[in-house]
Amino acid sequence: MQDIITIQTHSREGLYDITSEVESVLYGSDTEKGLINVYAQGATAAIMIQEGWDESVQTDVIALLRKYIPQGVWLHDAQDGNADAHLKAGIIGPSETIPVINGKIGLSTWQNIFFCEFDGPRKKRNIIVTIVNI
Repeated sequence: MQDIITIQTHSREGLYDITSEVESVLYGSDTEKGLINVYAQGATAAIMIQEGWDESVQTDVIALLRKYIPQGVWLHDAQDGNADAHLKAGIIGPSETIPVINGKIGLSTWQNIFFCEFDGPRKKRNIIVTIVNI
């Protein structure tokens, strides 16, 4: 099974919790055991599993990436000014795969699924959710 989640982002960089949207796709599939893959379409976006309870963790992730991958100092910036976004997305990665256990996403208590925006704001970002039933 496969579905597309579409979100709108509101800042140049940010982590957007998409856990409930991914869970909705899973619950519509009747999968009890398998794998769920969450994939960000776009070369300047990524998917990350991170703590969702304390928002300072998400703020710290962005601060760390800004510190180590600053804006405006890369060769690709001569093209469209977003080289840092490409580098950040490449380091984090476009997808995460999570086990499905007894019909639920196999995240721990503190884990959530985040869409990472590095070149926003965007009116439309697509996230592909693929479920493999085993």
